Amino acid sequence: MRAVQFREVGSQPEVVEVPDPEPGPGQVLLKVTAAGVCHSDFVVMQSSAELGIGLPLTLGHEGVGTVAALGAGVTGLTAGESVAVYGPWGCGTCPECAQGKENYCRRAAALGIRPPGLGAPGAIAEYLLVDAPRHLVPLGDLDPVRTVPLTDAGLTPYHAIKGALPRLVPGATAVVIGAGGLGHVGIQLLRALTPARVIALDVSPDKLALAKEVGAHEAVMSDGKAVARVREVTGGFGAQAVFDFVGAPPTTAIATAVASTEADVAIVGIGGGTATVGFGAIAYDASVRSPYWGSRSELVEVLDLARAGMLDVHVETYSLDEAPIAYQRLHEGKIDGRAVIIPD
Repeated sequence: MRAVQFREVGSQPEVVEVPDPEPGPGQVLLKVTAAGVCHSDFVVMQSSAELGIGLPLTLGHEGVGTVAALGAGVTGLTAGESVAVYGPWGCGTCPECAQGKENYCRRAAALGIRPPGLGAPGAIAEYLLVDAPRHLVPLGDLDPVRTVPLTDAGLTPYHAIKGALPRLVPGATAVVIGAGGLGHVGIQLLRALTPARVIALDVSPDKLALAKEVGAHEAVMSDGKAVARVREVTGGFGAQAVFDFVGAPPTTAIATAVASTEADVAIVGIGGGTATVGFGAIAYDASVRSPYWGSRSELVEVLDLARAGMLDVHVETYSLDEAPIAYQRLHEGKIDGRAVIIPD
């Protein structure tokens, strides 16, 4: 089969021929119908050695497909069924996994369990081998192309926002830093789930326009004047919730600077930034957290929001052969929304 792989440090993703996978006991083979391209893939490509990720690696941690074959002992699925892949695989038995929070599995690292595309073979290929049927969620009649980003670009902001909901009461303000793949979905989730005013920050005028299109009340250039502008819009008080979907040093500094007293600050992006906390460094009693992906039940909830027509993911589609172009455009900041690879 054809797959998009990162093969060696310093190289670019390339389309290659690899052996067709076959499901072993308890495994499920999917024929991939759509796969997402994410900034996290660049972290893997830049730091594969430090992360202990073996190469070559088939990329893609957002995947949907149809059931092609079942390994021995697998029940509850039928050939041709359309499913989404829950990506943060865990051991399945620790206390967090027992709650469906495999994103916080206690044993995954020790057992060498890695998500598809982030250590295990990923979804940007003609077929994807899934380790267990519990990592599949029925899609029903949802469009695979518009749904596949929800497995990360929807689930991750949903998980971050859900933890901040007690702060987002009428009259509250939420700041979204980064209006790209995750951020433009996060804005929609905030509008669907809360009465809060939403202020979007980005360095791209195109992405700020997208932020307004999907529901942001205010769109502010993420520059040296951003903190003052947010403070002005909020009457000097700042935001009750801040979601940094970039996570670079300049954005984490903005995130803490615009937080109000008792605010919830979520550093979601993995751009290498850190937040400074302590007396005088951040507003009184503000909390800072670094959430990761989301639970299996939360993925079900995100897909239910999509079925209710409350999410509209902006996508650019590419064939498997065009996947290297998609990565290049993403690296250059030229993709509004999410790039999706369609193998066929």
